[in-house]
Amino acid sequence: MRVGVLAAVVLSGCIATRDRGAADWSSRAATYKAPEVQRCAKFKPGGAPATQCAEAKYLGELYVRRLSSGDEVCLEGGFGDAPTTACQARAAVVDTATNRVLLEIRQARPESKWFSHEQTQFWFEEGALVDLYVAEHGY
Repeated sequence: MRVGVLAAVVLSGCIATRDRGAADWSSRAATYKAPEVQRCAKFKPGGAPATQCAEAKYLGELYVRRLSSGDEVCLEGGFGDAPTTACQARAAVVDTATNRVLLEIRQARPESKWFSHEQTQFWFEEGALVDLYVAEHGY
């Protein structure tokens, strides 16, 4: 009896699971990857813009790493701030995984690039969201 239970436990770990955020096997949520070159790299090291950009990057990393399921975010027009009327696209955190956040576009204005993607889920690598944070803060 113990061997049967042990075998069931071991075999259950071998069953493949599908990617979270996928409606079915054929339509997985698209992934936004982190940029290969960090946005702050364009500034001369040691200068004020480089220091300010590095600070924005640090704050962006803190913000992104603290996101959890159920959090609402402004994906365009104020990422990193609570969604306000200035927000062009609102999203909700559906899931998190190692180095990734699954966002679902909940509401987008017609002028937003996310308008045609309402109710769609996208995986974002943490670095992609940090880059968005830095860009939204003027760097």
